[in-house]
Amino acid sequence: MDPAAFSLYPELDAPALTAFVAALESGDTGLLAPARAAQVAEARSVAVFSRTKVAGAEGDLIDAALWRHTRPDPRPVIVMPSPWTDFGWLPYAVQGSVFAARGYNVLAYSARGFGDSEGEVDVAGPLDVADGSRALDHLIERTAGPVTRIGFLGDSYGSGIAQLVAAHDARVDAVVALSTWGDLGEAFLENRTRHVAAVEALFRAAGRARLSPQTQSVFENVLANRDIEAALRWAASRSPFTHVKELSRRQVPVYFSHAWHETLFPANQTLKMFNELAGPKRLDLSVGDHSGPEMSGMTGLPNRIWTTAHRWFDHHLGGVDNGIADEGQVLAEVMWSRTLEPRPNWQSVTEHVRRLYLVDGGELADTPEAGWSTRVLCGVDTPATVADAVVRSGYDEMAGRPKAYRTGDIDRTVAAVWVADPEPETARLRGVPRLRVTYRAANPKSTFVAYLLDVAPDGTGRIITHAPYTDLASPPDSLVKADIELQATAYDVPRGHRVMLVVDGRDPFYGDANLPRATLGFTSPEATPSCLDLPLG
Repeated sequence: MDPAAFSLYPELDAPALTAFVAALESGDTGLLAPARAAQVAEARSVAVFSRTKVAGAEGDLIDAALWRHTRPDPRPVIVMPSPWTDFGWLPYAVQGSVFAARGYNVLAYSARGFGDSEGEVDVAGPLDVADGSRALDHLIERTAGPVTRIGFLGDSYGSGIAQLVAAHDARVDAVVALSTWGDLGEAFLENRTRHVAAVEALFRAAGRARLSPQTQSVFENVLANRDIEAALRWAASRSPFTHVKELSRRQVPVYFSHAWHETLFPANQTLKMFNELAGPKRLDLSVGDHSGPEMSGMTGLPNRIWTTAHRWFDHHLGGVDNGIADEGQVLAEVMWSRTLEPRPNWQSVTEHVRRLYLVDGGELADTPEAGWSTRVLCGVDTPATVADAVVRSGYDEMAGRPKAYRTGDIDRTVAAVWVADPEPETARLRGVPRLRVTYRAANPKSTFVAYLLDVAPDGTGRIITHAPYTDLASPPDSLVKADIELQATAYDVPRGHRVMLVVDGRDPFYGDANLPRATLGFTSPEATPSCLDLPLG
C-alpha cells in the first residue's frame, strides 16, 4: 500500500475542509453547503483569518492558521496542535472558526515534520513542547487586547502535545485532549506485549512526514522486538503521566474523550492518567475507535464531544457558569444501546464485582475447580481477533455494525474457551474486568491474548473487551501466573446471552513471544484458582 494512501482519519474530508479554508480567506461561500457557509460568515463577521508561520524550536518554521479578533477587548485564546496527519492543521479549520465565533482568538498549527511545517517529527518530545509554547507566544503577540486565559486543545497526536505543553508551560489554564494517550509506553507495550499493528499504523500514516532518526529507530525497534527498554525510556518523557504531578499541582482542568475499542491508545492507559489528576477533570467514553467519536465535528456536523469541548473552555477559560462543573467526571456511552450514563467519578462506575471461575469442560462457574488442564497450540490465528483493522473497524461500530464473531468456528485446539450460563437478566458490565489465570509454558517466553465476548443464542459473538499478556522471565516448563486487567468497558449483555472468555496465542494486532508450535497449558491451582472478575454497575 502507498503510505500516503493510509490515514488514521479515514472519514476526514480534506477537499471539503480545503474549500472551507478558501472561503474563510476570500469570503466566497458559493461552493459550500449552507451550514458551512453560515459558519464561515459568522467567523468572518467577528475575526480575521490568515495563514501564518511560527518561529519554532531550532529555527524551524511551523505552519499555522490564525483567527484574530481586531477589537481590543480582553479575551481568552486557544492553541491547537495538529493530529498525526500530513493535512497538518487543516482538520481544525471548522472548529477553529467555531471557537473564533464564540469569542476566542485561535491558533492552529501543523506539528513539526508534518504538512508544511519544517523540522522532523519528535513525537511530543522537547521540540514539540517548545513549539507549543512558541505558538502561544505568536498568538499572544498578535492579540489586539489583553489575554485573559489560555487553553490548549488537540486531537490524537495533538492531544498528547497539548497535555505536555500544559505540564511545562505554567501559562496554560485548561486542556482538551481528544483520543489521547496518558502513557505512551503502555500504548506501545501492554502487559509486555508489543502493539505491532498500532506502531505499523503510525508508521504508515506518517508516510510523507519527516521522522527524526530517533523516532524512526524507536518505531523500527518496537516492530523488530529489539532494545525495548530504550524505547520505553524514550516514551516515558513523551507521556503526560510522567508529568501528571505538575498538572495536578496547578489544578489544570483537563477534558478527555476516548473510544472503548481504541486500537492505537487503549483506554486503560488514559484512565490511569485521568485517575491521577487532582484538578477539575472529565472523561467521555464512546462507541468506536481512534478519533471516530469526534470526527463528525471536524467536518462541521453536530457532535457531542466538540460541544462538550466548547462548554469546557467556556467555563474554564471564559468563566461561563454553564453547569459543566456539576455534571460529574465521567460520561459513558453504553454498547450497543448508545445510552449515555453520567457518573460522579470513575470509582463509582463499578458498583460490585461478579467472580466467575474457569473450570474443566469450558465453563465459567460460581465455584472454583482445581486440577484440570487445557492445552492451546500457539502460532495459529483464530476467528477471535481484536478487530478487522486499526481505526476503521470503529466506524462500523459507530454505524451500528459491530463485527460478528462466529464462535462455533473457533478451533478448540488453538484456543481455550470458557462460557458462562445464559444471563437471567441484562448484565450491566461497567468498569475494568480482571483475569487471573495460571498456565504452563514449555518455553521461557510466552504470550496469550484474552477476549471477552457477548454470545447470542445462535452462537454469534460480539467483542466486549480484551487484553494481551506476555511473560519473558519464567524458566522453561514452569507455571506462569498472569493477573491482568482487560480494557475498560460499558457493555450490556442481554438476557439470554452468554459471556464467553477466549484465550489464544496469536493475534495479528500484537507481537507474540511464542515459538512456532509451542503449547500453553492452562490450569487452576487450588491456592490461586483461575478466575474472571466482571465489574457490574
